[in-house]
Amino acid sequence: MNPLVMNKLIPFLLSIIFLSCQTEQKKQITQVISFKGQQVTGVTATNTGRLFANFPRWRNNVENSVVEISDSGVATPYPSKDWNNWNLGAPIHDSLFVAVQSVVAFENHLYVLDTRNPLFKGVIGQPRIYDFDLNTNQLLNTYFLSQGSYHHDSYINDLRVDKKLNKIYCTDSGHAGLVIIDMESGNSIRVLDNHESTLAQVNKLTFDNGDWKNTVHSDGIALDTVNDELYFHALTGYKLYKISTQSLNSGNVNIIKNNVQFVAQTPAPDGMIIDSNGTLYLADLEKNKIMQYNINQGELSVLAQGENIKWADTFTLHDNRLYYTNSRINEAQDDISQLEFSINYIEL
Repeated sequence: MNPLVMNKLIPFLLSIIFLSCQTEQKKQITQVISFKGQQVTGVTATNTGRLFANFPRWRNNVENSVVEISDSGVATPYPSKDWNNWNLGAPIHDSLFVAVQSVVAFENHLYVLDTRNPLFKGVIGQPRIYDFDLNTNQLLNTYFLSQGSYHHDSYINDLRVDKKLNKIYCTDSGHAGLVIIDMESGNSIRVLDNHESTLAQVNKLTFDNGDWKNTVHSDGIALDTVNDELYFHALTGYKLYKISTQSLNSGNVNIIKNNVQFVAQTPAPDGMIIDSNGTLYLADLEKNKIMQYNINQGELSVLAQGENIKWADTFTLHDNRLYYTNSRINEAQDDISQLEFSINYIEL
C-alpha cells in the first residue's frame, strides 16, 4: 500500500478503535451503597423506587438476609429485625429467613425466595417464597415448594412472576431444572429436570486471578411479557435458552422438552432481566462486563465494562436505570471481612 495512504489510514483506524472503546465505556456507573464483609447478591426496585437487597447464607456471619435501602443509603432489616435474626444451628420456623437467595418486587408485592439450604449443605424443610404486601409490609402469603418439585440438593435461585397465567417460575442452580408455582393453588411442579438446557456446560470460569471452580446449573431467568417467553441460562455455561410460557404450562413433559429453543451463544452470566423494549441484560462474568442482547434482532453488545463491575450478579430496572450487585463471588474466599460488596446503577 502507498505510504501516503497508510499515513492517513492508520490515524483513521485508531480513531475508530478509540471511539469504539469510548462507546463501551460511556455509560456512567454510580454506586448506591456498599457493604463491608457482607456479600450482597440480589437487588430489586419497586415501581415507586423502593430498593431492596438480600444476602445469602453462605457463611456464618450474615447480619441480615433482607434489607430495604433508603434514599440516603441506609440499609434497614426488612420487614423487621426478627425476620432476620436466625443463626446457623438455631431452631427454624415459618416466620424466619434462613437462606435467602433472591428478592423480586412485582407490582405491589415483594417476593423473597428462601432456598432453605444454608451453606449448600442440603434443604432444611421446604424451599419457599414469602409474599409481602408493600403497602403494609406484612406477609400476605407463603408459597411452599411441593414435594417432588425440589431435591435435597436443590438451590432454588431466582424467580419471575407471570401475571397473565398467575404463575411463578424459578430456576434451580443446585440441581438442574425449573420450578413452576401456581399462585392460586400454591402447588408447584418441576420441569426440565436435568435437561440439556438447564444443566451446566462447564465446571469452572476463568478470571484474571485464576479459575473459579464450580458447577452451577440453571440460574439466570428473565420473562418477556410481550412475547410470553421465558429465558434461562446456566451460570457455568455459554448458551441462552427460551420457551414459550404456553408450552411451559402445557403439563406435557414431551411438549415442554420439544419446545425449548436455543437462542444464542453468550458469555457466562449470573442473573438476567428483560426491559419492555426487548433488551435482555446479562453479565459477562469472566470479563467484568455487562452485556445487552436485543431479543428481536439477535444482537449482543457491551453495555459497560471495567473495575466497577465485579461479578454483576442481579439486575433490576427503575427510572431508566439498570441497578446491579457486585457480589465478587470469584474473589470471595474464606475470609471476606475486608471485601466491599456494592450495589451500583447505570444510566441507560
